[in-house]
Amino acid sequence: MKEIQLKYGCNPNQKPARVFMENGDLPITVLNGRPGYINLLDALNGWQLVKELKEATGLPAATSFKHVSPAGAAVGNPLSETLKKIYFVGDVELTPLASAYARARGADRMSSFGDFISLSDECDEATALLIKKEVSDGVIAPSYSLKALEILKAKKNGNYCIVQIDKDYIPEPLEKKQVFGITFEQGHNFMKIDNSALVNIVTKNKVISEEDKQNLIISLIVLKYTQSNSVCFVKDGQAIGIGAGQQSRVHCTRLAGQKADNWWLRQCPKVLNLDFVDGIKRADRDNAIDVYIGEEYMDVLAEGKWQTIFKTKPQVFTHEEKVAWIEKNTNVALGSDAFFPFGDNIDRAKKSGVTVIAQPGGSVRDDLVIKQADIYNMVMCFNGIRLFHH
Repeated sequence: MKEIQLKYGCNPNQKPARVFMENGDLPITVLNGRPGYINLLDALNGWQLVKELKEATGLPAATSFKHVSPAGAAVGNPLSETLKKIYFVGDVELTPLASAYARARGADRMSSFGDFISLSDECDEATALLIKKEVSDGVIAPSYSLKALEILKAKKNGNYCIVQIDKDYIPEPLEKKQVFGITFEQGHNFMKIDNSALVNIVTKNKVISEEDKQNLIISLIVLKYTQSNSVCFVKDGQAIGIGAGQQSRVHCTRLAGQKADNWWLRQCPKVLNLDFVDGIKRADRDNAIDVYIGEEYMDVLAEGKWQTIFKTKPQVFTHEEKVAWIEKNTNVALGSDAFFPFGDNIDRAKKSGVTVIAQPGGSVRDDLVIKQADIYNMVMCFNGIRLFHH
């Protein structure tokens, strides 16, 4: 097949819309549903991300994409009991691929609402059952088991988008796009990210573990497919905070750091022990947790809204308690798609438990940024690789 007709482009007024190949056939097949323009942008970017994660780590990988940036991405490391609880998967079978998706979806559940999923391996029944429970637009994978396909085809009243991609497809070396009727052309970004990107350690502390290396590699691959400017926090094989599309790098770092803090706060016993009313919808529960760990919860208490969410009135999660809990988070890796121009990024990273950093370097203030990392005894690598994505 050389083309797929789409309902419309980015917006309903942008018609006609299609995806097509100038040479050869499309590497994708729509097995169910009708994907949209943005769906396929998410699918194709997400597929590249998980394919590279699998190649770099040898582990199954998954990503949860929204509006052409990942909300979460992970490899299939086993989940702790705490992670199973905060991802709401404690009562189900978890294959390595299902674990990867549980992590990718669970890191930032609010942003993942209505995601497009990309899987590095054949979608198995366990992963399909996880997807079945969530609000999602579609999934792309190299293949599907018969049972997984049956489960997914029943989702969204039979309209769930299921896309299969040729795992061996390699794009042309030159890629094009049009803006305002003008054609842009550039070489496809075939940059391979591996441990060679981590050899130039510029800080006094040069002790870096294999786990640190894997987390940094994951952060850089995630950034390769995240709208720039972008910063990514990674722990235990999964992105826990992604800051995308900000004009200022420190705003990316703050956004990603806040998401990483929220991920960690959800593991606090005070949050784990929240007693929700029976029958609460998954999205309402996720929103309630986000409100509870945020600063606006005092307003909810004052207005008495808690009674529609919780069986019993939760205790206030004080600012001091949050700070004390966040300070317990350690061994977080941080990647940046371009150099850090100021040390304030390092200060913010430290607050969210960052101990290792990978960035291109090349700022006129590199010496000041290195000095700031040395103050916190961090390990920082200069890799010389810029990963802008637009």
